[in-house]
Amino acid sequence: MKKLFGTDGVRGVANVYPMTSEMAMQIGRAAAYLFKNGHRRHRIVIGKDTRLSGYMIENALVAGICSMGVDVLQVGPLPTPGIAYITSSMRADAGVVISASHNPFQDNGIKFFFKDGFKLPDEMELKIEELIFSKKIDSLRPVATEVGKAYRIDDALGRYVVFLKSTFPKDLDLTGLKIVLDCANGAAYKVAPAVLEELGAEVISIGVKPNGSNINANCGSLYPGVISEAVKEHRADLGIALDGDADRVIFCDEFGNPVDGDQIMAICATELLRLKKLRKNTLVATVMSNMGLDIAIKKAGGKVVKTAVGDRDVVEEMVKGGYNLGGEQSGHMIFLDHNTTGDGVLSALQVLAIMQRKQLPLSELAEVMIPLPQVLVNVRVAEKKDILTVPEIARLVRDVETRLGDEGRLLIRYSGTEPLLRIMLEGQDKYQITAWAKEIADLVENKLGGK
Repeated sequence: MKKLFGTDGVRGVANVYPMTSEMAMQIGRAAAYLFKNGHRRHRIVIGKDTRLSGYMIENALVAGICSMGVDVLQVGPLPTPGIAYITSSMRADAGVVISASHNPFQDNGIKFFFKDGFKLPDEMELKIEELIFSKKIDSLRPVATEVGKAYRIDDALGRYVVFLKSTFPKDLDLTGLKIVLDCANGAAYKVAPAVLEELGAEVISIGVKPNGSNINANCGSLYPGVISEAVKEHRADLGIALDGDADRVIFCDEFGNPVDGDQIMAICATELLRLKKLRKNTLVATVMSNMGLDIAIKKAGGKVVKTAVGDRDVVEEMVKGGYNLGGEQSGHMIFLDHNTTGDGVLSALQVLAIMQRKQLPLSELAEVMIPLPQVLVNVRVAEKKDILTVPEIARLVRDVETRLGDEGRLLIRYSGTEPLLRIMLEGQDKYQITAWAKEIADLVENKLGGK
């Protein structure tokens, strides 16, 4: 069982274990040892978002990596998918992202990309932990010219902007579109406006003044109401909201109505099906995706494969099955024809290309999918116990599932990062499923609840 790494790297409150500078240095040393093979000079890319604690964590990682005789390429603030791209394009041995994604600024995290731009598998994360806790590498200390160097890559942002623009059809541009863009005061605050403006859009930017503590603060993809109001105020054609590390994106249409990840996947997948470019006619989504997505893809002649929650699970299934499009309701979209991980700006460009090609507003494109009413309730628990071992809860769950039949579903799972039980219900009658979700949540809180 992993001690440091969670579902998406190491994460926690900055300067509190495990997100301390001491542990970051140890992680850097272990990673450098793991990725170093052969006698040539080795290089690891490091990038970050805009959190104040990024300076502290970055310097500790650099020290740890260099102390093992591996060079560091520092790119500064750059979206997570940008660091994956730079790692692969520069033929580095690995990439490191210092970010806690959509979490508040006091948190931070460390996650790795392998040299091919894909996230590390569990077994490699376990090897890093084993190297740290076994103290196996404590005595390994390169000296003299064997110590690593640190270099700053000043043109990383420009390289990534050029890459993003290359994913947009060359016969199209964004002339005539007015776009509200919320960068969450995060890693994409320079990249995203530059890409959209260089392609010809009129951009109204929000959340592009990071100060170290305002990342994700009442802005970005977790607060879609911000772009909704701005779209209506500026009479824009659509709104685009990124999260702190810009690996996810949420939209709103020209009326300010939210358009989530499921609807975006439906738009993109049905268009790829029409063009016969959706590999194996299959979209990969997670168990949290709305049943309306399944219905829309089936109607268009495709199918949906479901995975556990997490973009890494989605990517692993895509690679294993040979698929090229997948994502999550939360806004992680993976276009494997273009990049190896979720990329908010790249995903936005694919949607904008469809809008421009078809000359249709986002509201009309979103009609390809009709979401079923969905209710999600979180319950804080004292321990992550199998709820079906509690007879009263098991009886209620079976009863609700029987009543739903084939016209809905009940999904209960624990959060991968918090002591929370997530209860999700879908069905035709929103009032009924809301009542059932509350009934289950109240019973779980009574039997298993924690403060």
